[in-house]
Amino acid sequence: MTNIKTAISIEKPLFEEVEALAEEMEVSRSYLFTLAARDFIQHHKSQKLLDAINATYDDLPDSEEERLRAQMKSKHRQLVKDRW
Repeated sequence: MTNIKTAISIEKPLFEEVEALAEEMEVSRSYLFTLAARDFIQHHKSQKLLDAINATYDDLPDSEEERLRAQMKSKHRQLVKDRW
């Protein structure tokens, strides 16, 4: 895979934390930023999927709709009871 060099600007305290963590993990800062970017992207994709799932289930019937549905089922049963 081709690597691309880039420059970023971050606050000094964050840089120092990154530097310390990279040293602790015995990896380069570049690798640590790569891991962080991948993790952030995966989190974003997962959040989008969760949002889509929640939007799908957001349209479930409310209690009034459920009550009306139960009434309709009961009425339907009464109407077809002796027909079968």
